[in-house]
Amino acid sequence: MDSAKTEAFVNAEWDNSIIPQLSDYIRVPNKSPIFDPDWEKHGHMEKAVQMLEAWCRKQPVRGMQIEIVRIEGRTPVLFIEIPGQSDDVVLLYGHYDKQPEFTGWEEELDPWTPVIRDGKLYGRGGADDGYAVFGSLTAIRALQEQGIDHARCIVLIEGCEESGSFDLPYYIEQLEERIGTPSLVVCLDAECGNYEQLWCTTSLRGNLTGTLRVDVLREGVHSGGAGGIVPSSFRLLRQLIGRIEDESNGRILLDDLHVEIPQQRREQAELAASTLQDSVYRKYPWVDTDSRPSESPYELLLNNTWRPNVTVTGAEGLPELVNAGNVMLPGTTLKLSFRLPPTCDADQAAVAVKRALETDPPAFGRVSFNVDSTMAGWNAPEVANWLEASMQKASQDYFARPSLYMGTGGTIPFMGMLGEKFPEAQFLVTGLLGPNSNAHGPNEFLHIEKGKKLTCCVAQVLEDHFRRS
Repeated sequence: MDSAKTEAFVNAEWDNSIIPQLSDYIRVPNKSPIFDPDWEKHGHMEKAVQMLEAWCRKQPVRGMQIEIVRIEGRTPVLFIEIPGQSDDVVLLYGHYDKQPEFTGWEEELDPWTPVIRDGKLYGRGGADDGYAVFGSLTAIRALQEQGIDHARCIVLIEGCEESGSFDLPYYIEQLEERIGTPSLVVCLDAECGNYEQLWCTTSLRGNLTGTLRVDVLREGVHSGGAGGIVPSSFRLLRQLIGRIEDESNGRILLDDLHVEIPQQRREQAELAASTLQDSVYRKYPWVDTDSRPSESPYELLLNNTWRPNVTVTGAEGLPELVNAGNVMLPGTTLKLSFRLPPTCDADQAAVAVKRALETDPPAFGRVSFNVDSTMAGWNAPEVANWLEASMQKASQDYFARPSLYMGTGGTIPFMGMLGEKFPEAQFLVTGLLGPNSNAHGPNEFLHIEKGKKLTCCVAQVLEDHFRRS
């Protein structure tokens, strides 16, 4: 493949076709079904998937077959089959559902209005990861434009990833024969340590979510009349969380949530930390910009990718400040989200957390922890020599820097499913979610130049996959 021709072609496609279409896609508030239970009635999901389908049908990809696959009551899947010059299979994955709006968007920015500023396309869902189908087809076209062979390609774009992909297993079962057995999986829904080189994700943490509730009274009472006699439900919640988390440093206290960190992952984290240095923590929008963490960048990376943590993501029973009278609250509920090490058994972790929280409840407190969902993490198989060489070549050709590996603190449920179903497959899990891109939060952006270069890198890997021995 002529890298200069590839770059010129990809850049033109991004500028003339992908960015305008992505901008229209950002305008569609197709929130994932867990955030919009009436998604069928509202029609945003349908509008988004039809928009993607229409763009794909305009692409002159030889032999391409496109279908919106539907199962009643489940979010549709965009399924694309592209014949290759071998029966080998590459599966390229992405999703088109989005996180909700969230608050805190800068002036002149909002989740559903595309804005290009300083080489970044702002708006919900562009980087996470609406661009995936555009990048996938453009990479394949880049090969075909130069007459370069590639394997049979399957592009699968789901509409439920941000809800935990609970619809996806039904489609995988239905489409199993049409997919075949991939020898390479390309996922464009991951992070990157910076925007200056190609990053390959080697692991993803699992996720356990649940609601912790403490009830003390049948109704609220005067805080002056009851304080000192009736325990605060919030204090009991703090006490219970102290059973599972060291409040001084955030370390999870339950052995069932920890695993042995593989030596190779430690070495990869050390190399990534030496490259990223202080940007490991400086990339976040801190209020206090003068403080420094006590841990090294290396330890911070391991904390984020191979060690468990818990976050309180929501609460019920706490009135808004304007309505917060001097009342002892009858009960309080917290939504807890645990990030689990890649090889941790999520179901066993849920049992351990429930046991720790509900056993021997505090006096006068009725405690319940209800598990909402468990999702397994993923640890990549050993990278084949051909894929290692291909990633290095691609990164040098298009970034003039070597490729690097990193673990990711988030979860992509589809990777766990595929890892179990296709244990012999190789994985290129990468993406545009770099420093300050802020997927799920305010001011999410897609780094346009990185998107172009990443598309070129995918094309290189597809060529090398076909030519591997």
